[in-house]
Amino acid sequence: MRLHRNLVFAVIDGLNDIFNEGAYADKVVQKLLKRDKRWGSRDRSFVAETVYDIVRWKRLYSEIAGISEHYSRENLWKIFAVWATLRGITLPDWKQIIPTPTRRIKGRFDELSNTRKFRESIPDWMDELGEKELGAKWDKEIHALNQQAPVVLRANSLKISRDKLRGILEDENIDTEFINGYSSALQLTERANVFSTEAFKKGYFEVQDASSQLVADFLEVKPGQRVVDTCAGAGGKTLHLAALMENKGQVIAMDIYSNKLKELKRRARRAGAHNIEPRTIESTKDIKKLYGKADRVLIDAPCSGLGVLSRNPDAKWKLQPEFLEKIKQTQSEILESYSKMVKSGGKLVYATCSILPSENQNQVKAFLTTEIGKDFIFVKDKKVLCSESGFDGFYMALLERK
Repeated sequence: MRLHRNLVFAVIDGLNDIFNEGAYADKVVQKLLKRDKRWGSRDRSFVAETVYDIVRWKRLYSEIAGISEHYSRENLWKIFAVWATLRGITLPDWKQIIPTPTRRIKGRFDELSNTRKFRESIPDWMDELGEKELGAKWDKEIHALNQQAPVVLRANSLKISRDKLRGILEDENIDTEFINGYSSALQLTERANVFSTEAFKKGYFEVQDASSQLVADFLEVKPGQRVVDTCAGAGGKTLHLAALMENKGQVIAMDIYSNKLKELKRRARRAGAHNIEPRTIESTKDIKKLYGKADRVLIDAPCSGLGVLSRNPDAKWKLQPEFLEKIKQTQSEILESYSKMVKSGGKLVYATCSILPSENQNQVKAFLTTEIGKDFIFVKDKKVLCSESGFDGFYMALLERK
């Protein structure tokens, strides 16, 4: 493989933004891909995949390169040289690349691979926490979360069947396969830009991980109900709820961020979902208005996001133990407050994209002992591990109000 100067410089610039400016990897990559109109799909995938790869293995590559926390441009070039060497790529004779001892890099890689925190490239505290909460399962789980996430689509049943969508995508040279046990899902056999397809523009599908697709189903919604999605964000699960309800009834999509709800409105228009009503949460009054009025409530709670590290590898470096403690407090407050929206005989799903019991089943157990929690019966829960499913790590619990 021959390295092209303008592509490698783009990678270095992107890494500088992520490691030194605190920018989010997905936003950086989006921006980089617009940098040169002459780049073909192979050039763009080189830039995107190399940035993500180096972000994912930052700790391991830094250790091999002998770099501590300071990511100067010179150090970023050293990390890039480690990445290229481990891939068997011949390094060009550029002034930015100092002579690289290939044998020493490979030897150091073998040596560090014996220790999990280096092998899986994670901070010490995360390794300790994972082992404490998941025990023997942590080893396989963190390994699975370091693999590139598959691209999964959800066929929009308001407009098309999954089988028909598969045929239409095939005509656009995008091959997909069914996933056992997931009624609306199609998995891409090869990565491709699905957003430029006619099928996407017509609202035939959304990009949504298979585990995430389980959540709306878990809430057992029916057409004609009043459903509240309390932490709707840009609305992946909201759109799925609307489709399951066949556009009948009402989905109230709530969030504290109005810009996310704006994006949801745009997506809902494309999907032909007419029963969604976005509402920005400006104060507790907005929540109290709905007390006792919803047939179904979804709490897709803010969380550590440890179950989605394969698609957000920079979260390994941004996440801090203090944030985790704060978010657990937020989760229990949200559960206590938002659960009051459920009417008698109604149902609630508490979900996270975390794999930690302290954010999941422990939160539900604690909630059931509270004043409002005693009104609820635990029906069932589902724990999805990436190492077992091949998809995002998720948790969901179904509760019913007496």
